[in-house]
Amino acid sequence: MLHFVPNPVACWPLPGPATPALSVDGLCVTRGGRQILRQVSTAFAAGVVTVVVGPSGAGKTTLLNVLNGLVEPTGGEVFAHDFGAPHGVDSLRSSDSWAALRQHTATIFQDHALIGRLSALDNVLLAFAESRHPLSPFPWPRFAREAAAKALADVGLLDRAFDRVENFSGGERQRIGIARALARGPRLLLGDEPFSSLDQPLARRLGQDLRALAVRDGVTLVLVLHQIALARALADRIVGLNDGRVVFDGPAEIFDAEAEASVFTSTPNTKGS
Repeated sequence: MLHFVPNPVACWPLPGPATPALSVDGLCVTRGGRQILRQVSTAFAAGVVTVVVGPSGAGKTTLLNVLNGLVEPTGGEVFAHDFGAPHGVDSLRSSDSWAALRQHTATIFQDHALIGRLSALDNVLLAFAESRHPLSPFPWPRFAREAAAKALADVGLLDRAFDRVENFSGGERQRIGIARALARGPRLLLGDEPFSSLDQPLARRLGQDLRALAVRDGVTLVLVLHQIALARALADRIVGLNDGRVVFDGPAEIFDAEAEASVFTSTPNTKGS
């Protein structure tokens, strides 16, 4: 169940004075009789980069899918703090709550999810598909074209805005995917293994660019990564999942070899703060 909270209160340790933009409490997801998430409680703050790590099948993607409204939890609560909702905590407890949150949410996909025959600009403009009026002489409203151009400029590809995506490299396509996610000015930005198909130097460079944009704009950035070195380099906080449970939740600087081992063992030991 999703609640909008007008006055956020930090219930989990976050860096410095940060307060949560989004938090989950006792989150459970069960599918086919199997518990995928078990009593997950954590929080995500604006301008803070949180990276979720863990072994295959730990529940990382499911957690992201709960946050973007694609999966409904079977137990626990999701709290959206200070997303501009006009009502209090008891007012929004339906599918409308998730729709409201999704208006502020964008996702970067592992496989780019781009259309090769379209230009980079047109792919970014697809983020505004619901704003396109079929009878308008202009296919896209001005605000959408301006936002898409700015997003391409942010990722360094404005000079190739009219090139077809099929002519871009893998790294450039991922940058277009990032631009599309940023174009609507999301408050919550999710990435499910967004750099897995890239080599380490390129993944690190794109990750650092994405981090800088998120911090600059005060975006709540949550990434699922399997590259631990990259996770340490990009994250302010690391959340480690094992068998659907949070076994580490703390600053990236204390995610040492012992903490990493606790996340990737079959019998997790909780660590973190």
